[in-house]
Amino acid sequence: MPLHDWTDRPGWEGVHHLWITELLRWIKPRLPEPYRAFIGSAPLLAIGGPPERPDIGVRRWSSDPQSEPLSGAVSGLAPPVQIEPDVELAVATFDPVTSLFVERHGRLISVVEVISPRNKDRPVSRNSYLARYLSYLMDGVHVVLIDVHRRPLSFSFADGIAGELQITQPPLPAPSAVSYRVGEPAAAGGRMLAIWRRPFGIGQPLPTIPLPLTEELSVLVELEPTYQAAAADAYLT
Repeated sequence: MPLHDWTDRPGWEGVHHLWITELLRWIKPRLPEPYRAFIGSAPLLAIGGPPERPDIGVRRWSSDPQSEPLSGAVSGLAPPVQIEPDVELAVATFDPVTSLFVERHGRLISVVEVISPRNKDRPVSRNSYLARYLSYLMDGVHVVLIDVHRRPLSFSFADGIAGELQITQPPLPAPSAVSYRVGEPAAAGGRMLAIWRRPFGIGQPLPTIPLPLTEELSVLVELEPTYQAAAADAYLT
């Protein structure tokens, strides 16, 4: 099924959920042992970490009522004072982002994100998600970004990452996909970064893009059949 024009088309949330699920179904059986793929919410702070004792002390108070402090006050101290704020109002927050993660022995290896309009609808959103994708790369995590939304016309995460990393390359506007493989340390400092850029065409089949696992190992992700399955389940024509 050719790529739809998502500029003003409704129903993206359902397609996003279905597409990330189809990508998991494609990638999971193609991973070698001991790699594991799963869907979760970003940002992901830890994967499979062993449970540890908290580094705080917990004091068990005596059951003797005479040894307990008075309600609402700490013994020997004045009761707390409530200071009213100058202003209190509702502000927009970021919704949890559903991503596809690949891990190995509890370590995050790769991330696949299908970009939604809310990831880039405001400057604060663009800055926040751009920082997240850059932090993955700085931590040695391979990243695949898939973006079928053309707006805003003057922005793409691929171009934002290139600018932050001072990489000279032609613009890659959405709709498009880009894959990053973090490699070995570079002779001049830092690390090697391999990039695959795949522009999309409205009404055209989607291409294949690699999902890196190591410098030598990757999974070829067929975007067309996974999108086709998601669009069919969402009853898109």
